[in-house]
Amino acid sequence: MAPLRVGLVGLGEVAQSIHLPVLADQRDRWTIAGAYDVSPSLVALFTSEYATAKAFESAEALINSPDIDVVFVLSSDDTHSRFVRAAIGADKHILLEKPACLTVREIDELLALMPAYRKTLFVGYMRRYAPAYLAARDELPDHADITHVRIFDLISEGRHFLKKSQNVLYPRDIDPALLARGARERDALIREVVGTDAPADLVRAYRGLTALSSHHISAMRGLIGEPSRVIAAHRTNGGANTSVTFDYGHFACLYDAVVDDLGLFDAMIEVRSNTRRVRIIYDTPYIRSLPTRLEVTDAGPLGPVTKTFGPLYGDAFSTELETFHRHIVEGTKPLTDLADSRRDLALMAEIVERMRQGETAGLKAGSAI
Repeated sequence: MAPLRVGLVGLGEVAQSIHLPVLADQRDRWTIAGAYDVSPSLVALFTSEYATAKAFESAEALINSPDIDVVFVLSSDDTHSRFVRAAIGADKHILLEKPACLTVREIDELLALMPAYRKTLFVGYMRRYAPAYLAARDELPDHADITHVRIFDLISEGRHFLKKSQNVLYPRDIDPALLARGARERDALIREVVGTDAPADLVRAYRGLTALSSHHISAMRGLIGEPSRVIAAHRTNGGANTSVTFDYGHFACLYDAVVDDLGLFDAMIEVRSNTRRVRIIYDTPYIRSLPTRLEVTDAGPLGPVTKTFGPLYGDAFSTELETFHRHIVEGTKPLTDLADSRRDLALMAEIVERMRQGETAGLKAGSAI
């Protein structure tokens, strides 16, 4: 099969540091055929590095081009629904960066188009394709034996790692009016979920859920199934930090997200039974091929015995694109599709509702004193 011709909508941080290098590595599967971005300097950088690829004058021109087989939607979250709708209409394969959308409503509108769509739409939740995550599925205790799950996202943002390792261009030539319009549209979408009267820290908390936390919420569901409800949710530090408790019936899953400027990355999923602990350990994805690790600890007659798988140097983004390509070739359905992403967004909306209920309870308690 000839390499599939890829067009990228958006040339920001993740495109420069991850997708373009992986596509170039997998040249037997993909050809970088074109790109569109709202920044002229990013387009100039792209054409200088990929001289045979075409710069398109608009996202719509790229999506509708007969020279593009696959559209990578890597643009800002508020534009995802519009560009996916256009790519479905153009009958193109789609890789959609997370979050798929910012609201359940947007996803439902896109899902209504799927029965007539015969190509592959793949949502980029790369942590579900990390080697340690894939290996962990064979090591988990039986679901009935799970007693507790912990998930950590105690990390700094990608720029802390990229500025020390890669020459990523952060453009300053985007039309201010375009930026302002995007900010308004993004805020309107977020407030569909958090409420028009939501305080700034709740808005920030939801943005964190759809960005950083979406990876582990998706990974949690893929690993241990669907929670029955959100028991409790709380935010601190202006909405930058989030703590959530998910109800799985006979056990709880505790999720903590902390974003700071320390410049460290500490991400982990831990599943326990009375006699086994399975722990997946992630490093920053912004530095390609940093290892993931899997630790399995069992109770033994002389004390705990730990097996370590790895370090596993397989790049989660590379595995993700290999999987996407296989789905296209074989015509099979990805695990991370729009319907799967809808469940993530529904959980995030429930988390926000628990946060709002906690505020109301706190106000009532305060007034009763």
